[in-house]
Amino acid sequence: MVRFTTKKIDSLTLGERMKKIREERRLSLGEISKSTKIQVKYLEYLEEGTYLKLPADVYVKGFLRSYSVFMGLNESAIIKQFEREKGIHKNIKKVVEDDGARLPVKFSSIVITPKKIIISVILFFVLFSFIYLYIEVNNFVSKPRLNILNPIDLSTVTGSSVHVTGIAEKDALVFINDQPVLVSEKGEFSEDVGLKPGLNMINVKARSKFNKEDTKSVSVNADFENAVSDQSAINIPDQNVNSSNSQSVKLDVHVSPNPTWMSVEADGNLVYSGVLLPDSVQTFNANNKISITSGKGNETFIKVNGKDMGMLSSENGVVRDVVYDASGKITK
Repeated sequence: MVRFTTKKIDSLTLGERMKKIREERRLSLGEISKSTKIQVKYLEYLEEGTYLKLPADVYVKGFLRSYSVFMGLNESAIIKQFEREKGIHKNIKKVVEDDGARLPVKFSSIVITPKKIIISVILFFVLFSFIYLYIEVNNFVSKPRLNILNPIDLSTVTGSSVHVTGIAEKDALVFINDQPVLVSEKGEFSEDVGLKPGLNMINVKARSKFNKEDTKSVSVNADFENAVSDQSAINIPDQNVNSSNSQSVKLDVHVSPNPTWMSVEADGNLVYSGVLLPDSVQTFNANNKISITSGKGNETFIKVNGKDMGMLSSENGVVRDVVYDASGKITK
């Protein structure tokens, strides 16, 4: 008959082992502390296995040496068991800390990942494109903005001209009585418009880059006497002296290559004061004569009753009071 020999395996921890030996020898923690100079709380931590509350390992190993000498235990075995169990405690703590650190990241709703960044960028560009398209479509189908600030409709002025100001859509073309005017970067425009006695209609038109137009009109009553007409009526008996003066004058003004300021008087009345745009043509009519002043004489070109008169002047600068009648230039 075969007999098996069994060996009991000691599964006690270091703390349980120390406590068991102390109790078998009927010693208190105070007595051991007094003999080994180890504080009671550290002996309690060792027996309870609360290694995280112990001081640095170098001090703990010193405690265990003193304890082993006092108890008559194998110093090396005690220290090795402590190191082994301390390592296990550290690994357990690390695992718990890692799990705790990963948990919020794993389930957090505000975690930023490369995928989320790419999606956010795409959504931003889609939204930006939608807004841009909406603005462009709205500009295409709608009329450009146009507001006349001055003069007020049905107002009365005592002079022969009125200062027209307003605001239009940015980049729009603005015309006053079908004549182009300069528009600032903010869409503001300003121009002097000549008036005839009585009721005058001023038409302002704005044209967007999509060729959408908006037109607004104001009525202005000019309360002044046409002195030139009266003088002409007085001088009717003398009209045969110079038959050419009785003929009407049609003056076409063309500027190039730069915008040019000018003022025009027809039969002694101011009919225009403002800036002509390059390559635009403005036409003026009078019964007897037209006087013109230009900021750039060599960039202003004249036609009288369809006849090409060439440049207003060969001078590069302001040319004042050049007068034309039906036959051509009279004086400067």
